[in-house]
Amino acid sequence: MQEDGKYILFKGLLVPKLSHSSESLQYAADFQVRDDDVFGVTYPKSGTTWMQEILPLVLNGGDLTPVQTIPNWDRVPWLEETRAALILDSQPPPRAIVSHLPYWLMPQSFYQSKAKVIYVTRNPKDIAVSSFHFHKMASFLDDPGTFDEFLENFLSGQVLFGKWTDHVKSWRNPDIEDRILYVTYEEMVQDLKGVLSRFAQFLGQELTPEALEKVANHCQFSNMKTNAMSNYSLVPQEIMDSSKTPFLRKGIVGDWRNHFSPEQEARFSAIVREEMKGSSFQFPWDEE
Repeated sequence: MQEDGKYILFKGLLVPKLSHSSESLQYAADFQVRDDDVFGVTYPKSGTTWMQEILPLVLNGGDLTPVQTIPNWDRVPWLEETRAALILDSQPPPRAIVSHLPYWLMPQSFYQSKAKVIYVTRNPKDIAVSSFHFHKMASFLDDPGTFDEFLENFLSGQVLFGKWTDHVKSWRNPDIEDRILYVTYEEMVQDLKGVLSRFAQFLGQELTPEALEKVANHCQFSNMKTNAMSNYSLVPQEIMDSSKTPFLRKGIVGDWRNHFSPEQEARFSAIVREEMKGSSFQFPWDEE
């Protein structure tokens, strides 16, 4: 484990010092996973904040109290971040946890458990755009440089948590196929209520039609954007400067078209396609 500037290099992956430490990463490695734990796993900028909003509501029958009164980093903490050790051990079951870790860095107890995972993927072009803007407003991250420079770093894995392709492929693991649900950010945008129904069924939870409607309405991006417990407006401006760009920026599908040149799109697509060669994944954006 090495520290360099604003980052820690952990098992070959960059993680920000502001929210991670050698102790927090060791805590994640030693974490005792319970059979009723629920993980929302994402590559960064793939809908993590959305999962922090959704999971408590699905698990508690649609009671909005936690998402209106508890900041999302305490409501559904990141396993690998410093807040986890302060919260998770005393959190009542079922515990909702998010993580950016690739499959191979999950705690050893995870592999022998019955804990369930919802893995959210998103078009990597939209991820790159979202991450580029995030780097501009987050003082604890390096300046992204030009968009072209940032794309090169993204494609080479010199960004938070490494390559998107490595992360996605790591979680397509047959060892846990009976306890993982795959969903795309794009599906959530298109049919949130339908996705929420799938989540509830997968997690063995019953949501009444009224509760499902309430949760779907509350978890619309426009509503989350005004929720102080979810929009990071509680974070000091010197850490995340929302005057540059809001943390919850657009929440749409296809914004990459407003940023990529034809040459950038062609190079990006060719590299991702080559790295995903041999996989049988079918993503909605593959048809574009």
